[in-house]
Amino acid sequence: MDTTDTDTETDTDTDTDTDLNSTTPSDRLPFSKAFQEADGRGRLALVLSCWFGAGLIPRAPGTAGTVAALPAVLLVHAAGPWPGALITLGFAVLAAWGAGAAERILGRPDPAEVVSDEVAGFMVTMVLLPFTWPFLAGGFVLFRLLDILKPFPIRWFERAPGGAGVVLDDVAAGILANLILRGTGSLLGGL
Repeated sequence: MDTTDTDTETDTDTDTDTDLNSTTPSDRLPFSKAFQEADGRGRLALVLSCWFGAGLIPRAPGTAGTVAALPAVLLVHAAGPWPGALITLGFAVLAAWGAGAAERILGRPDPAEVVSDEVAGFMVTMVLLPFTWPFLAGGFVLFRLLDILKPFPIRWFERAPGGAGVVLDDVAAGILANLILRGTGSLLGGL
């Protein structure tokens, strides 16, 4: 690998001759450099895990990823109840793969740029629920609160290794938010 650094980024903590499986500070890569150095499969994982750039927003990337999940939520709703549930499950598995690959490529655990976990979590939040503004708004707020606060048992799921740990806590937050929305919707006559 060429050891000359022609990249104009000012991150002095990077070295082009790094072991991407290491997580020491000198081995962490900025996203743009990692994307340039990744092979096709690695680039696919990075694009998926940052949800087509939503995770690259510098402030509140998790919230940005949740907003960017709206087209996926619409797709799930349009597919119908059970196909939508299968799409959601499939996406959660794909998100775990992408998050795990991104961790290895970027050389750090649970990178902030990885927001496919928020996409999966919000899809789980909204699956099998009415696609209405009250449910969308309530789902968004509940999911973000649960994802940020991580009450028991949500935080426990972060212990899973690799990409599974990145995604499972968001899926757990989505399940809890979905159940709360169902209960609230039932109490309020379907909103």
